[in-house]
Amino acid sequence: MKLYSAPGFTSLADHIAMLEAGIQFDLVKVDLESKQIEGGGRYTDINPTGYVPALMFDDGEVLTENVAILAWIADREPELAPHGHRGRYRLIEMLSLIATEIHKRFPTYLSLPEDVREPTGQQILHWFGVVAGRLDRGYLFGETFTVADAYLFQLAWGAAQLGFRLPEPFGDYIARIEQRPAVQAALRREGLA
Repeated sequence: MKLYSAPGFTSLADHIAMLEAGIQFDLVKVDLESKQIEGGGRYTDINPTGYVPALMFDDGEVLTENVAILAWIADREPELAPHGHRGRYRLIEMLSLIATEIHKRFPTYLSLPEDVREPTGQQILHWFGVVAGRLDRGYLFGETFTVADAYLFQLAWGAAQLGFRLPEPFGDYIARIEQRPAVQAALRREGLA
């Protein structure tokens, strides 16, 4: 199995989640600008959108998009998903919110000249504020780390590095998750630590 990833991008969430789940895989770095794969080859031959992540199974089938890959990981390791009879749907609900309301705004924000970024930046902060209310017990679903936390962590960690002043309790949330062994391993493997 291969995880196609670009250091520091949201594929870091999938990388973390796969390490947390104990899934064996090869990490394949992608240069998003040139769309080239480390070691040779065109990434668009793997994923025509050119976006990371992409997860290639041993049979050659490819799964793309954070929501799908993270849900697949949670299905393999149920401890990385919320429990209860609606747990799977709550997970998909949260992954979708993170993808559509926070993640999707970053490419726009980063593509804008700095002097006109503020409205998009305020939208990003608004949605981090909405999600912050869920962190009162430590993680998005209480006291247990889930694949959704891996996704939210990557975005919050990246936002903090960009200078966003995230609402509380994101400072503690980022610091706590960053200390997890799987997170440390993923950051090292991607050359980010």
